[in-house]
Amino acid sequence: MVLLGSIVNAAAIVAGGLIGALLPNLNERVQRTVVQGMAIALCVLGISMAMKTTHYVWMVVSLVAGGVIGEWLQIERRFEQVGAWLERRMPSGAGASPVGKAFVTASLVYCIGAMAILGSIDSGVRHNHDVLYAKSIMDGFLSIVFASALGFGVLFSAVPVLLYQGGIALAAMAFAGWFAPDAIEAVTAEVSAVGGVLIVGIGVNLLELTKIRVANLLPAVVFMGVAMAVLRSLGGGA
Repeated sequence: MVLLGSIVNAAAIVAGGLIGALLPNLNERVQRTVVQGMAIALCVLGISMAMKTTHYVWMVVSLVAGGVIGEWLQIERRFEQVGAWLERRMPSGAGASPVGKAFVTASLVYCIGAMAILGSIDSGVRHNHDVLYAKSIMDGFLSIVFASALGFGVLFSAVPVLLYQGGIALAAMAFAGWFAPDAIEAVTAEVSAVGGVLIVGIGVNLLELTKIRVANLLPAVVFMGVAMAVLRSLGGGA
């Protein structure tokens, strides 16, 4: 079943979120420290991912083009609208923090990353879900921390994770015969590098140093993938 890994991942997020939401609320000082710790870890992870690119110029071009497209589509605002809609329908006291913030932050963290992309492609191409199973364990534990610090809205991030990873898996299955395995691996590495930049943005937002509309930069991931696929097809991606 091509979507099994994505379904297990979404279920792990819900389970971890429920556990975290049911834990005693952290006091404000502990909550802030936990969030800052997660933010620093995300920045380190993002930088390590971004540094693996071998096409720095294309990374910059992708971020510029993706940012323009994302601002035009207003992706961040649509995420926030979904979060606000969820928040209006939550019973009072369901979470320690606004549902919208928890939903947007968790969704971006779970969806942007090498394991989400690589695991979904592996599910689609080889029907091997081991990477997504490993990601499910990590996301489950991370959901406990997120939910205890950010609130109940973390649970709803399972929906975009399922749609995102499931969509990649289905697309990979459909296009598996078009590209050689090494080409898929090379393109995925560059896409993950762009994702690393976005993860740094999430960490900066959690540190409240400034407000980066990370969701509006999401098209950069698609742009980089298309650019790398075209380069390799023209013989310029080696």
